[in-house]
Amino acid sequence: MAKIGVVADDLTGATTTGVLLARSKAKTAVFFDDTAAAQYEGLKDLDAVLISSNSRPLSKEDAYQRVSKATSVLKGAGVQYFSKRIDTTLRGNVGTEIDAMLDTIGDNAIAVMVPAMPQSRRILVGGYSVIDNVALIRTPVAQDVRTPVKENYIPKLIQSQSKRKVALIELEDVLDGEAQIAGAMRRAIDGGAEILVVDAISIDDVELIAKAAISLGRTMIAVDPGPFTAKVAFCHGLIETEQTNIPDVKPVTGKTVLIAAGSATPVTKRQMEVLCEDDQVRRIEVDPLALIHGADSANAEIDRTVKQAVAMLGETPQPKAILMETALHGDLLDLDEEDKRHGYAKGMSAESINGGLGAIVAAVIEKAGRDKIAGLYATGGDTMVNVCYHLGVGCLEMIDYVIPQTDLSFITGKYAGLPIVGKGGLTGDDHIAEKIIERLCLEAARER
Repeated sequence: MAKIGVVADDLTGATTTGVLLARSKAKTAVFFDDTAAAQYEGLKDLDAVLISSNSRPLSKEDAYQRVSKATSVLKGAGVQYFSKRIDTTLRGNVGTEIDAMLDTIGDNAIAVMVPAMPQSRRILVGGYSVIDNVALIRTPVAQDVRTPVKENYIPKLIQSQSKRKVALIELEDVLDGEAQIAGAMRRAIDGGAEILVVDAISIDDVELIAKAAISLGRTMIAVDPGPFTAKVAFCHGLIETEQTNIPDVKPVTGKTVLIAAGSATPVTKRQMEVLCEDDQVRRIEVDPLALIHGADSANAEIDRTVKQAVAMLGETPQPKAILMETALHGDLLDLDEEDKRHGYAKGMSAESINGGLGAIVAAVIEKAGRDKIAGLYATGGDTMVNVCYHLGVGCLEMIDYVIPQTDLSFITGKYAGLPIVGKGGLTGDDHIAEKIIERLCLEAARER
């Protein structure tokens, strides 16, 4: 029977939490939607089940419905401990989705929210989110084309989205230890709060908060980017100590990593520029406007890109990697404006771009053959969803991470066992793409 159940608002979030559990010896699978999870025959044999609701850019009403359905599937699988995975940058309908989970679980449940990932330099101090020493609203995420964040004080942000009372447990209480944290939590609950936002600046803080929350003896959902969920599971004795999972093999040679870059962030752009300095890496610029226009325009651009990539894979030697990107050349598109210009529903232009990248990757593998491919690398959660969708993948077997929030798994379905890395658009240093390619070549040689 599944013990841990997590609902994430996008695939990258689900894999980020899933890999922490997988590194802690939990048999973990990430599902692309509630339908894929409900239809999976081995659901109850897993230790941890994570479902992506793909709800971050949706309206509050649609996000609520998706999260409620996913939570119902987890309840049906016999899950004992629930988690709502959130982005470290608090994008999306966080408060609404917390409400959806609490309403579905019932049992007078509360939410304990620890929006910190200290190992990635994401912390919460005095209720304010700080990312790599920069206030949240001063990071690139504030300008996110689909889900910008304009409020830095997290209790206020969540209160504006939720029908429940929100309270802050401050760092002063956290630093005083488990008993002090638990006392502050009880006082907040007695005051009517059902969502407790808790400061944390270190992983030790996160563990103390987990112990304090468990001591309350209440039905609870953990709301966090992953570390708090993992600590709650560890303190319940459901998982072991986290450790890396690197295979003791030599990396494959003579194969190519396919990269689908749909993320438009400056971080991703710089990483790919550094990667392309390697003369063994080839780059194909994909026209995003052609994909947005759809029909013959999109099909022609997809066919052109596929032919170019397949030709590259026929070279001797094969390139180390082929980068196929839509947002790293030319001017950055305003996707909301493109939606308006074409009379599309909100988000359709972004979906068309990511869908095009997914179709390209699937066609390249089909035409060139899997044997030529070492692995796949997708930047941005929406890009990874579409790549996997076009490959017929409904579930990912989580393995490890290259660095936190750069997650490694094996796909299921037609190309079962092919390694894939998904990376958030804001994650990693300038050389992370090179490290990902090296790890994928290592995983391609893993004994399974």
